[in-house]
Formats: sequence, C-alpha cells, structure tokens
Amino acid sequence: MDIGSGISSAYTSYLSSQAASKLDTHIKTKDYSQSSDEQLLAACKEFESYFMEQIYKEMQKTVDVFKEDDASPNDSLVDFFKDNTIQELASISTEKEGLGLAQMLFEQMKRNYNL
Repeated sequence: MDIGSGISSAYTSYLSSQAASKLDTHIKTKDYSQSSDEQLLAACKEFESYFMEQIYKEMQKTVDVFKEDDASPNDSLVDFFKDNTIQELASISTEKEGLGLAQMLFEQMKRNYNL
C-alpha cells in the first residue's frame, strides 16, 4: 500500500465518522417535543438521506475494482468527489422518491411525542 491510498482511505473514513458524529450530536441535543411538523419531517428526511448514503457507499464497494499498482496522486481527489456525489444522490433520492422511511419515522415520532 502506498502513502497516497492510505491517506485517501483515512480521509474517507474521517469524513464518514465526522458525518455520523455530527448527526448523532444533532439528534441528541435537539428536543423534538416542541417541533413543528415541518421540522420533524425535515429531521426524518435527513436521517433517511444519511441511511441512503450509507447504502450507496456499501454498494459502491461491491463494484470498485482498484489495483494498488494503478494508484495515482489524484485518487484522494476522486474519493472526495465520489463522496460528495453519493451524498447528493442520497439527498435527491430522499426528496424525490425515497424509501418511505422518513414518512414512517415522522408518523412514529408524532405518536411518541403526542403531536
């Protein structure tokens, strides 16, 4: 393994853990009992988008054929844009069709918080 691919994978895992940490902090510090329907639905869509992003990243791993011999200095840049593209795809997927997960979470949270 050369240094470039090691840095690239470390940076990718850092971004992933940073996004998970940000989402976790946001969820734990927010009191949704006083939230409006729009805020609650937005939080549910944000969760569904993050979930879809993780699914897409795992799907990408199954089709990536990468040889260490073919490593180039631009690999970290490609990984950065690939991650951004996956995030955007997940966000658009949630807004357009979605899995229906956000709607189910929204209805469950409304029942739990008696809204």
